[in-house]
Amino acid sequence: MNRSCVNCLKTMVVNLNFLCWLCGGFVVGFGEFQMMHSKYASLITSFWPIYPANTLVVTGTIVMCVCYMGVLGGMRENRCMLITFFILLVILMLVELAMALVFLIYSREIDSFFEKELMQSLEIYRQSGPEGNKTIKDDFDAVQHLFRCCGVHGQADWKGNIPISCCTKDPCNIPFHTYWKEGCVDKLKNWFASNYLSTGAGVVTMFIIQFICLSISIPLFCHFKRRGLGYQ
Repeated sequence: MNRSCVNCLKTMVVNLNFLCWLCGGFVVGFGEFQMMHSKYASLITSFWPIYPANTLVVTGTIVMCVCYMGVLGGMRENRCMLITFFILLVILMLVELAMALVFLIYSREIDSFFEKELMQSLEIYRQSGPEGNKTIKDDFDAVQHLFRCCGVHGQADWKGNIPISCCTKDPCNIPFHTYWKEGCVDKLKNWFASNYLSTGAGVVTMFIIQFICLSISIPLFCHFKRRGLGYQ
C-alpha cells in the first residue's frame, strides 16, 4: 500500500472518529438536558436503567471514549491503540444491537411494567399527607397538566380524591369541576415512544459511522503491522 493510500485511510479514520466523538458529545448533552428538564423520572423509579435520558448519557459517554481512542490511534499511527479501538468498537456495536433486540422483543413487558410503576406512584400520591412525597406530587401534577390527562387510566383511579391538576379549567374554582377524561398512561407511553424513536435514529446513525470506521481501521492496522509500526 503506497503512502498516499495510507494517508487517505488515516484521514478518513481520524475524521470519522472525530465526527463520531462529536455525535457522542451531542448525545450526552441532549441526555443531560432531558434529565434536568424532565418531570417524569420520580414516577418510574425502577424504570431508571432504560429511561431515555439515562440511555443517552451512558451511550454517548461510551461512544466518546471509544472514538477518542480511534482518533489517537489514527493520528499517531499506533497499532496498539488501533487494535484496542477495534475491540472496544466491536463490543460497543454488539451491545447496541443487543439493546435494540431487547426493546423489540420485550416491548410489551416494558409497557406493562411502566403502567405498574405509574399506578404505584399514583397510590403514593393518593395516600400521602399534604406535605408528604412532594417530588412525586409535583411530577404527577406536571404530567396531568402538560398532557391534559387524569390518573393512570382515568379519573376513577383517584377514588374521589382528584387533584386540581386534573381540572380542564384554570383556575379550578367553579362549583362543578370538569376533569380530563383520558388517562396518562397512553399519553406517556406515546411520549416515551417518540423519545426512543429519536434516540434510535441517533444510535442508527452512529452505528453506521462506527461500522465504516471499523472497516477502514482493518487495512490501516494491517499496513502498520507489516511496517512494524505502532508500539512506540
